[in-house]
Amino acid sequence: MMPLLPVSPRLPLPLKLLVSAFLLVMVPVYYRNYGPTNFLYFCDVALLLSFISLWTERALPASMAAVGILLPQVLWCVDFVGELAGVRLVGLTSYMFDENRSLFLRGLSFFHGWLPFLLLFLLKRLGYDRRALWAWTALGWSLCLVAYFFLPAAGTVLADAKIPVNINYVFGFDDAKAQTMLPAPLYLLAWMAVLFVVIYLPTHLVLRKVFATKVVAVPVGAVQLV
Repeated sequence: MMPLLPVSPRLPLPLKLLVSAFLLVMVPVYYRNYGPTNFLYFCDVALLLSFISLWTERALPASMAAVGILLPQVLWCVDFVGELAGVRLVGLTSYMFDENRSLFLRGLSFFHGWLPFLLLFLLKRLGYDRRALWAWTALGWSLCLVAYFFLPAAGTVLADAKIPVNINYVFGFDDAKAQTMLPAPLYLLAWMAVLFVVIYLPTHLVLRKVFATKVVAVPVGAVQLV
């Protein structure tokens, strides 16, 4: 019988405490200002998965988050720089310049900038778990379906303008009005397909190549690559 292999190296305790402290501030502030549905955005889910990976030292949560949001977070950063320069690219970061939101509230959203680096660090230390592609796809598509069927659509006028609508862009890229190029259900299916083909799958292929594959220790010589 082969000995079990170690699951992962230890991660720095100061990093764990720093991310935990940030979440202790961010979660109640976001809940009070944006409501609970805000935590169904891909980026917020990815942040929570990163937190889980930090403390459990397991590769799968971080790998899932990386598959889902590395490319979108790069786009967020590019869009923010464009907004700073007075050039509107996609509008992902327009809320960062909304004077009706406090600087502190907007400042918390800068986690979009450092989260990709945290994920890359976690993957370097823990390895990449290949199960992440299908695990995140199932989670991401589920979040899309929840947002489409149960949460406010684009163009919905709410009493508090900070409460999010059109979460995860399931009604189009304009929160003020739903897209009209396709019937809404067809757009949703197309959007979910685009997420997989354009974001999830290419990111998975790159991460699988760049980072060490996580080895799951099993008995009787059946070491399994995942």
